Amino acid sequence: MDEVFKALADGSRRLLLDRLHARNGQTLLELCDGLAMTRQAVTKHLAILEAANLVTSLKHGREKLHYLNPVPIHEIGERWIRKFERSKLAALSELKRKLEKRDE
Repeated sequence: MDEVFKALADGSRRLLLDRLHARNGQTLLELCDGLAMTRQAVTKHLAILEAANLVTSLKHGREKLHYLNPVPIHEIGERWIRKFERSKLAALSELKRKLEKRDE
């Protein structure tokens, strides 16, 4: 999970993930289009994202298509975010129950 956090720490890599989320299965040239980064920089960022298992790539003929893998991000949500929400949701549920009981 450390590699995922390190990969997500960089704004350029988050931008690449956002672009893949908007349209999955892009080539390197498509991902570079409109960015203020060199092709080499995008390639390095993609390598870090692939090492963190956030991006997978498939060769399709002569093209290499890049795809977002949302599983590691989901695991972060499950491990680090939801556990902190549970107590708050339980407290809100209890408050709602008490208020409804009072109004009866």
